[in-house]
Amino acid sequence: MNRLKYLLFLAAGLISSCSEMHPDKERELNALAERYVRLGLFIGQYDTDFVDAYYGPDSLKPKTKPAVFPKDSILSTIAAMQEELAGLSGSSSDTNSQRANWMAGQLTAFGRRVKIFTGETGTFDDESKDLFGVKAPEYPANHYQRLIDSLDRILPGSGNVQDRFQVLAKRFIIPKDKLDTVFKATIAEARKRTVAHYDLPAGETFTLGYVTGKPWSGYNWYKGNYTSEIQINTDTRIFIERAIDVGSHESYPGHHVYNMLLEKNLYRDKGWVEISLYPLFSPQSFIAEGSANYGIELVFPRDEKIRFSRDIILPLAGLDTTHIGLYFKALAIRGKLNYARNEAARGLVNKTMTEKQAVDWLQKYCLYNEETALKSVGFVKKYRSYVINYNYGQDAVERYIEHGLQEQLTQAGETAGMPATGNIKEASSRRWNMFEKLLSNPTTPAELIK
Repeated sequence: MNRLKYLLFLAAGLISSCSEMHPDKERELNALAERYVRLGLFIGQYDTDFVDAYYGPDSLKPKTKPAVFPKDSILSTIAAMQEELAGLSGSSSDTNSQRANWMAGQLTAFGRRVKIFTGETGTFDDESKDLFGVKAPEYPANHYQRLIDSLDRILPGSGNVQDRFQVLAKRFIIPKDKLDTVFKATIAEARKRTVAHYDLPAGETFTLGYVTGKPWSGYNWYKGNYTSEIQINTDTRIFIERAIDVGSHESYPGHHVYNMLLEKNLYRDKGWVEISLYPLFSPQSFIAEGSANYGIELVFPRDEKIRFSRDIILPLAGLDTTHIGLYFKALAIRGKLNYARNEAARGLVNKTMTEKQAVDWLQKYCLYNEETALKSVGFVKKYRSYVINYNYGQDAVERYIEHGLQEQLTQAGETAGMPATGNIKEASSRRWNMFEKLLSNPTTPAELIK
């Protein structure tokens, strides 16, 4: 298709003129939302990683695919749509402004991803700001070294911390023939705890499968109609905590629940068609990954991971429970080292680190074994700055929930005599309620971190 014909295609399929739009703001937004979806699906024909999920109308799927990726025309379309959205958005908190602001941020990510896809890359921070709406904080090496020193003081044995941590961790590798049993038990428990707080859509379900040759440890392929396909990558050895973390992250109250609540509350109940498209490289992933990681701690709070591992998971896996408490204490410290993964990714994207240097960094400051470090480098090579969504996203969600909780408890203490700290059961219930609200609305990273 030559350029003139393609511009006509854009005009017909992606761009409708302002004169054709109904003056009512909601109607204008609905029309823009359809064009937003059409554009995302059109890009996804070329960039196969672009669309993570789609459950909207078949009528919005592209009918043609030009032989040459029309980068300039797509970028022009994005700019035109953002200009229209700017006229419909604002600082007010009304629903129309919320929708317009959300789509505008998503479209910024569209533009940056189109450039990356065609070889026009940027720095790690520039890409993450456009793609995910945020720049993750940076920490120097001595920040991570102080955490490693604190781990040094609790690990048994002598020698370097990395080796001693791996000796402890190897006690808790799940045998491959027990993986399915362990994951099914973990997800079942996570679901039971989630439905104690949420009324999930009737008929919701998922399938669970195991794959190899992937750069990620787990993935949720949301199919719409409240169904998911969850895949667990078995390329590397899976430790006991990963069964809990990956299982909850991909299912309950993680990605499966997040996508279901958006589909039900916004797409089906309100008719917001823009929600039916989930572009992977977008601010939506900052919310999705951050909430899925925060959800692990919500569903297994405080010492629940230790108790569940000791009483249920380790016996199912045929593993000894000795030192499980110490292991999770060490894992809590290692969790604080997670931002070191960002530094390895920043170095790889900015070309200030070789792959070998990144592997060494990950082994030293994230305490990864070699196979996990290599897998992490493979992930960064494919997904680039996406890694910030897991750690910075989780911290942003946690601060958002905890700030809201303290405000609620303080108000309750003033009016009902309840102390500001509240009791554990009441605080947990409020966290679940705020978490559900977050998962059911088109929140932007800016709203989350302000």
